[in-house]
Amino acid sequence: MSADVRHMAHALSLGRRGMGKTWPNPAVGCVIVSDDRIVGRGWTGDGGRPHAETQALAMAGAAARGATAYVTLEPCAHHGQTPPCTEALIAAGIARVVAPVEDSDARVAGQGFAALRAAGIEVVTGVLAGEADADHAGFFMRVEQGRPRVTLKLATSFDGRIATATGESRWITGPEARAVVHGMRARHDAVLIGAGTARADDPSLTVRGWGEIRQPVRIVASRLLDVPLMSQLAQTAKDVPVWICHGPDAPHEMHRAWQGVGATLIGCPLSGRTLDARALLTKLGEQGLTRVFCEGGGSLAATLLSADLVDELVGFTAGIALGAEGQPSLGALGLDRLHEAPRFRLVETGAVGGDVMHRWLRGPEEG
Repeated sequence: MSADVRHMAHALSLGRRGMGKTWPNPAVGCVIVSDDRIVGRGWTGDGGRPHAETQALAMAGAAARGATAYVTLEPCAHHGQTPPCTEALIAAGIARVVAPVEDSDARVAGQGFAALRAAGIEVVTGVLAGEADADHAGFFMRVEQGRPRVTLKLATSFDGRIATATGESRWITGPEARAVVHGMRARHDAVLIGAGTARADDPSLTVRGWGEIRQPVRIVASRLLDVPLMSQLAQTAKDVPVWICHGPDAPHEMHRAWQGVGATLIGCPLSGRTLDARALLTKLGEQGLTRVFCEGGGSLAATLLSADLVDELVGFTAGIALGAEGQPSLGALGLDRLHEAPRFRLVETGAVGGDVMHRWLRGPEEG
């Protein structure tokens, strides 16, 4: 393994510490190396500030002069709430910058690399570019398509059910799988559920068991705002953000009630009798979200799949069978032909406690 690959892998691991906490900014990592010795490192702070480069340069101090900076995304070149990172790198005397990919934000888009080269700094690109693309996929999607990247999680019985016929669902999977799900929540900007799940399960949707962290935004898709005001979400909305995406026909008294408990209301257009899924995600993108973790229920999951808006599927399958009378994990998709079904390709599988976790990405098998 070359030194560039080794140090870039380190920088990527640092950047991942910010996943779910830096939106609308990307979660970037930076390592500064002098004579193959790490003299500074950092990652994007909560809320997107300070930037990774700024923190790494502060740690390195005078040792940054003549050193190499490994940054997991092209350094910014525009003046925002803080000066550009390119200016900071130049002022610190960095001699070489290694960054895997260009920033697709129009305010940067190659300008950062150009500014560094114009200052006489050597710029190397392409190192672990695939890994960086995967880490920044949500940020790129919001910049390029206007919506966050969507991961759909389903925890089911062996025969694909999420509850018994009477609605009992706690717990199909074991504690180890639930702990992994909390970790997945922590790495996303927001957790999304449908109104039916909110009513049936009264979830808190918070990350537990991970200490004091910046909690993801909790989002409910509820056309009529028909989620109980005595729910856990309502009772904690002033402490952990709750956003409710609703339709134009939601009752005004429910508007006032949910605003009164501290929720943020986001109006969305309808597609037929349900919220327009693509418009809903665009609204979330406008709010700055880059990564959304959808935990159901079946109707919302089917809507997102039908609209081709699911980028990643994560399944947890338990060794229990609930039978045909159990509640299915997905609502109706209206498919007549197999080729019409959404296709995903398997990228990971493994045992988690007594359950099986399997992860799939959008698109058919390559080759």
